[in-house]
Amino acid sequence: MNGLRTHVLEAGEAGRPAVLLLHGFPELAYSWRKVMPALAAAGFHVIAPDQRGYGETTGWDNRYDTDLEAFRVLNLVEDAAALIARLGLSRVHVAGHDFGSPVAGCCALLKPNLFRSVVLMSAPVGGVPVRSSHVHEELAALGRKHYQWYYSTREADANLSRAPATFLRAYYHYKSADWPGNKPFPLKEWSASELAKLPTYYVMDLDKGMAETVAPHAPANGSRWLTDAELGFYAESYERTGFQGGLNWYRCATSPQHAAAVGAAVGGRTIDMPSMFIAGTADWGVYQKPGEFERMQKSICTDFRGAHLVPGAGHWVQQEQPERTAELLIDFLRAT
Repeated sequence: MNGLRTHVLEAGEAGRPAVLLLHGFPELAYSWRKVMPALAAAGFHVIAPDQRGYGETTGWDNRYDTDLEAFRVLNLVEDAAALIARLGLSRVHVAGHDFGSPVAGCCALLKPNLFRSVVLMSAPVGGVPVRSSHVHEELAALGRKHYQWYYSTREADANLSRAPATFLRAYYHYKSADWPGNKPFPLKEWSASELAKLPTYYVMDLDKGMAETVAPHAPANGSRWLTDAELGFYAESYERTGFQGGLNWYRCATSPQHAAAVGAAVGGRTIDMPSMFIAGTADWGVYQKPGEFERMQKSICTDFRGAHLVPGAGHWVQQEQPERTAELLIDFLRAT
């Protein structure tokens, strides 16, 4: 399917209304495991693929020196469309979390004939913003750097891959509601002084890699929402594949050439199907790109049904608070 052999998790009966769930970074289809049974019990056919660059899906190049066009969001939309066609489906609901959210948003923007509704989670879709090109130099002067541009470097994969289980335990905890420092608020603008207010998992110290950034925040004990066995599932997957596949998505996002291609395709389009946003109240992802949360609701989504910030959840809302997330999804899907 679009050059891939796609690994898919499914729940529910074929022939029922279909819901496509798109994960983010560093996650897998497995990240939806806690909400899939509830969606299936509510009468939906649930489909969660390991996306290009992840897990047991094959057919993608895991090297840094590869053709990045395959990892552009435009091609990730084609991956979703090819999967829908392969499963013999006509129109489906789509939900995306983290980096899966802009993929879901672009599915809605570019292929409205294939999608009935869209749920954006933890990463607002606010169109194609115009941002200062000097912000990185200004951040460096403050001793900081932006994580997406770090993830675009050649050394990032090796940094994360040295000890995947150690990295993932700390990273998942640091971005969750379990870390008491996650008390997000809107930023005024895309400027170094404002971005420097973000936690270091978003705007890092200049002299550190991400593994070193998150290590001091590793939990002393196990997590209430991520067992050692569940963490082990993620760690084993990334030990096998490395992180470069997912990191190539960031390289496209930070590349002026690839970003321009997306901008040209999306243009001034709006999401005109029913849409909703879900995130945790402790999720800085809502505000990490100043103004996008507001633009999503006011100008990008013309049939916006609500923004829900879930108490007791940080960035991993469908894993930290699966019952409430499933309730919100079911109520929205039934109404659309």
